[in-house]
Amino acid sequence: MRLIRYLLLWAAVLCTASAAAGTLSQADLARRFPAPLQVGQKAADIAAWPIFKQNGTSTDLVGYAFESIDLAPIPGFAGVPMNALVTIDPAGTFLDVVVLSHHEPVFLDGLGEAPLFQFASQYKGLSLKQNLHIDSKTKRERAPDAANAYLDGVSKATASVRILNQSVLSAALKVARKKLGFAAGRDPDQIARINMDYFDKLTTSDMLAAGMIKRVRLLNRDVERLFAGSAGAGLEPQALNEPDELFIDLYLAQVSVPSVGRNLLSPASWAKLKGRLDPGDQALLVMSGGRYSVLANDFVRSGITERIGMRQDKLPIDMRDLDLDIKLADPAALPVSNIAVFRVIAQAGLDPASAIDFSLPITRKKGIVYPERIVRAVDFQYALPLKYIDAPTASEKSWVGIWRARVGELGILAAGLALLAAALTGQKRLTADGARFAWFRRAYLLFTVAFVGYYAQGQLSIVNVTGVIQSLLAGRSLEFFMYDPMTVVLWGFVAVSLLVWGRGTFCGWLCPFGALQELTGKLGQALRLPQLKIHTRADGRLKLVKYGLLAAIGASAVFAPALTDKLVELEPFKTAVTLNFIRAWPFVAYAVGLLALSMVSYKFFCRYLCPFGAALALFGHVRIFDWIVRRKQCGTPCQSCRRRCEYKAIKSDGAISYDECFQCMECVVIYESDAQCASLMLELKRARTIPIVVAPNR
Repeated sequence: MRLIRYLLLWAAVLCTASAAAGTLSQADLARRFPAPLQVGQKAADIAAWPIFKQNGTSTDLVGYAFESIDLAPIPGFAGVPMNALVTIDPAGTFLDVVVLSHHEPVFLDGLGEAPLFQFASQYKGLSLKQNLHIDSKTKRERAPDAANAYLDGVSKATASVRILNQSVLSAALKVARKKLGFAAGRDPDQIARINMDYFDKLTTSDMLAAGMIKRVRLLNRDVERLFAGSAGAGLEPQALNEPDELFIDLYLAQVSVPSVGRNLLSPASWAKLKGRLDPGDQALLVMSGGRYSVLANDFVRSGITERIGMRQDKLPIDMRDLDLDIKLADPAALPVSNIAVFRVIAQAGLDPASAIDFSLPITRKKGIVYPERIVRAVDFQYALPLKYIDAPTASEKSWVGIWRARVGELGILAAGLALLAAALTGQKRLTADGARFAWFRRAYLLFTVAFVGYYAQGQLSIVNVTGVIQSLLAGRSLEFFMYDPMTVVLWGFVAVSLLVWGRGTFCGWLCPFGALQELTGKLGQALRLPQLKIHTRADGRLKLVKYGLLAAIGASAVFAPALTDKLVELEPFKTAVTLNFIRAWPFVAYAVGLLALSMVSYKFFCRYLCPFGAALALFGHVRIFDWIVRRKQCGTPCQSCRRRCEYKAIKSDGAISYDECFQCMECVVIYESDAQCASLMLELKRARTIPIVVAPNR
């Protein structure tokens, strides 16, 4: 029966249907789009709601409304995706963008939310067919019919508004491709992928001949010819006086392709590039010689240059400078003096199997006070040989590439989890030597902090629980979790471990902040700091506090979602692990204070305040094994383990309170030691002193 309850419980939490993560229902949207507008049924093929308007006897399509988190859940600076309600019309023009939720510290703790909302309001009237740029230095006049449009950025929050911009554009492009016929209606989730396992040893000449490096060479006379017959003709004396001199010698390569990047870049540069790309991202190497460069003199690194544009299927795609110092494997092979690497994020939907259109705009100015800008462009295409491409499968989703890209990290995590499972299963062998076990535990806790926490960002949290609650209440699925493979794998292991061993497997071994607390607690003991002793009765009452905090957070997730963002800050996980203590000082002081407190009161937060630990303790009631071995003398009369349990998880009768057990296994070490277990010592003593009676010969 316990097994059935357990399976039903996890089925309700983890089973998913269609891809979605938003929280708005049709009724919510109807309130935002009142009569004469009407909200139709959500599209079956993509998470977008059609908006109609009655026009006489006909019903016209006004546009589509959708939540960005459904289609482009790009993590923000706090590690949590922002969510915006985006509305576009049938022509791909933004009707509105409204921020629904975010966790950006700079807007929560510093600048306030008004600048973020003001930034989002600028999209109204802009088109997906334009190149949208964020300019935080100067305010530019918008020109709705121009190829370029500008959004005023937010000082001190550049990273956050760029992430919002990427989320809005990526989500809107998916809807435009799927529902508005953009890109010939190609499914944004059905795009080809670069085969990262395929490699050809090629020379620079080989890549030029195969089109893997695209070359565009312009002389001054070629540029002057572009402006012939326009107001820009004859404006550059250098072009007129030196017509045969080089204007630009441009080389472009899709350097994220192994057969391009590994051959073209030095080994160190290739490794550096791979470390800067997220799963599914693509990188373009742009090199040039001559007097003109794709990076202007006033270009700000990590920004978007206006001197080269990229489109695919007639849709503009952003390419952002990675600010990388890149070295070529053979510098003499290409006569270049300027090198830049640009990243295209996975959510942009760039298909490596389709040709990419590039434009090299060249601008001349006529006049002094209000100069007239005359622009001419050189257009060219870039296409990869198909042997470097994996065709999409019918069931492919955009998160599949993320899992493929993180297969190495997932392998390390799987090995670590397998080692832990083996250790817990074979506890008798592991704990036979107390000193060996102590070294094993310290090493594993360091692995949890360094790899699971800071490197892989695998800190499970009460935010996972509240997200599940809110999504299920809204009738949505949890497929957005699939964009974070580490979280999915850890949750899968925790689900099994709750069934077998209880909550202690995660809290005692796999929680990065819990491991930090234990290590600082051991440090406090090594420094012989006075330890705060809490009476058993007070300890029992304090342990109830975390359940009260869990109830408050759970209730807010159901009845007051806006309050949830504030209540979940009771957890210091985001501050200490996700943001690495780079946050407003009250949050840092809180997290550091808890770690300092753990030096004199062992794992104080875990034992008394952690709402996530309380949730796992409730789930842990479905545990099917009492796996910690006991003797009949444990508790009656022996109290050795109970007195030494720093979690006070052993009752006076010797029984284990699995709700509060963190599986430190110190009691198991004592149980197996004939030098520490009083009951075992007594048994051995009796065995040595029992006289041997020899029967007389008859």
